[in-house]
Amino acid sequence: MTETHIVVLAASVRGERTGRLLADWAAGRVGEQTQFDAPDLIDLAECELPDDELLQPGGGRRTPISDRIEAADGFVIVTPEYNHSYPASLKRAIDWHYREWMFKPATVLSYGVHGGLLATEHLRGVFAELHVVTTRRVVGLSAPWRDLGPAGYAAPEQTVKAFDMALGELGWWAETLRMARRERPYEP
Repeated sequence: MTETHIVVLAASVRGERTGRLLADWAAGRVGEQTQFDAPDLIDLAECELPDDELLQPGGGRRTPISDRIEAADGFVIVTPEYNHSYPASLKRAIDWHYREWMFKPATVLSYGVHGGLLATEHLRGVFAELHVVTTRRVVGLSAPWRDLGPAGYAAPEQTVKAFDMALGELGWWAETLRMARRERPYEP
């Protein structure tokens, strides 16, 4: 059995941000799961997407992260909730890459005052348009900055358990959809 390749994507690009620390923690949890190979962490604050306008439907020209998204079997999206949704940096990364996302699963680790769950719900609709299956199990963190220390994010036990359950579901979808993409590719 081939190990499943997961991309952990840190969506926030703000200077002082919790998101990268949460993404590091999430990548560590992914790396500890036997069903996954070493995760690929994409930090949108470190990515340059083209400045030109996205003129064509179905994505734009190749970017430095196109191959990394395309190589993924599934995604963990680490996103804050800004103004009752997810950040523009994530929307741009989603819109710029189209086919690279298709027929793969994603789970969301959101954060914000109310757990960032509105960001998660907005992502579900956008990802559905790209044929991305979002897992039912997601994790919303109400105040993760309270659990930050010198070593990064120290998740409470219930968060670890919830996230590991979400990863279990992500793994099932990733393996199932990888097999379907290979054996029965969707043709509209």
